Amino acid sequence: MIHETEGRIITDRAELKRYCEVRRRAGASIVFTNGVFDLFHAGHLDSLQRAKAEGDVLIVGVNSDESVRRLKGPGRPVLPLDQRMRVLAALQFVNAVVPFDEDTPAEVIAVVEPDVLVKGGHYKIHEIVGHELVQARGGRVLSLPLLPERSSTDLIEQIKSRFGRS
Repeated sequence: MIHETEGRIITDRAELKRYCEVRRRAGASIVFTNGVFDLFHAGHLDSLQRAKAEGDVLIVGVNSDESVRRLKGPGRPVLPLDQRMRVLAALQFVNAVVPFDEDTPAEVIAVVEPDVLVKGGHYKIHEIVGHELVQARGGRVLSLPLLPERSSTDLIEQIKSRFGRS
């Protein structure tokens, strides 16, 4: 099981709810984004920095290993959940990291009730899971442009082509 690192990795949804309530009572605006974050790269860093710029507290949802396999196939993720979460938690501008096992972060978004929901630019606003909930509460939903040719899938393909499939 994953343990908290400096209070940033939150695995319990009740604890996550309390964390958000305390921050919100203190006047903070909460930003939520999510993803697989396999083979962390400059595109991830850019997206997360821009998400953080939209509010005071950045909470990052991370797909569990099982969720990633269902979404991307049996060869993924390359890195296990605990490693992916630790990398994210080490970023000073990331306030909390939370795993989810579902195929979408809808349940986590319902717990967090973010003021701002952010995803990468390959999504239209109406395609972003949780957009209805956030907008109904008066929040903002953003689809931020991605850095070109920066994805874990592209990185994996480059590694395969350079070093073979073995």
